[in-house]
Amino acid sequence: MKRIEWVLVFLPFFLSWTIDRLLKLWAVNLNRHLEFGFVNFALVYNPGAIFGLFSELPPLLRVVSLSTAGIFIFCIYILLQYLMPFKSLILRGGMSLLIGGILGNVADRVLYGHVIDYIFFRFGTWSTPVFNFADGIQWLGYGMIVLSLFREGGVFWPENNSRNKYWINLPFQLKYCFFLLGVGLGISLIVSVFSYTYLRVTLLDVAGNNQNILNRYLSPFLFTFLLITFGIALSLFSVGKIISHRIAGPLFAFERYLRQLLENQDVRSIHTFRLRAFDEFKQLETLAHQIKKRLEKDCPEHYSNKQVDSDVSSDPSKIPLEHSRHLKG
Repeated sequence: MKRIEWVLVFLPFFLSWTIDRLLKLWAVNLNRHLEFGFVNFALVYNPGAIFGLFSELPPLLRVVSLSTAGIFIFCIYILLQYLMPFKSLILRGGMSLLIGGILGNVADRVLYGHVIDYIFFRFGTWSTPVFNFADGIQWLGYGMIVLSLFREGGVFWPENNSRNKYWINLPFQLKYCFFLLGVGLGISLIVSVFSYTYLRVTLLDVAGNNQNILNRYLSPFLFTFLLITFGIALSLFSVGKIISHRIAGPLFAFERYLRQLLENQDVRSIHTFRLRAFDEFKQLETLAHQIKKRLEKDCPEHYSNKQVDSDVSSDPSKIPLEHSRHLKG
């Protein structure tokens, strides 16, 4: 990925989020129903997700969980942009549009506790649910992702250098995965103790020792936090699996390449050592090339001396004159 390509990848995210904020600033001042053919504008405050989903949940659980889920998805988006082993600007751009739309609605929930919807389509007596620009741009992102998967599904791994197994070195990779998992769970534990005790002390200070109020707020908080922690743990384990594969994979491939060089008499027939674009230890390619060149250079003399040693062991009288001085030394 070149620098201009990274700009093209992240530009849709910033543009979609900015346009969504500007349109919502216009929509909050919309005091009447506007109609332009089948396109209609009307201000609606949506307490749920897209098309009003999850609006029946308790307010605390709904706002906190949907907002946090949006930020969690944003973190996954950043990790995917870093970990994807192929370019695919269509896929990356679609992900940027999708996340830009999601964060546009997350900003509404954080700032207002609800999402600002203002547009719907009407065809005769039938009309669509009221939505906003962020919702529409999310569907465009979904479409680009599906399109890229159909068109570019074969570019995930190079055909001539694929490693189909993710568990190359199981002890090392599991150790790496559980280390990341432990770090993530440790941070989650610290955050959970701080946030739970802060919320509980605040409720006791405001409402007193009212068990009904405590259960009303603390139970949804714990449920949401445990759900988010499970998602983080699963993501960290998966990320550890991918990153450890990028470490163990090149070492495994390099070891296998060295064995081929040692076991094959015709070094020139061995293919050039290549790693995947996102693998670690890319310097092993240069080292493998230098080793192969050195063996190709020394190969005739090496096998000639090997043949001489074999002849000497069977019959010393077969020693060629040009090798007698070397053997005596």
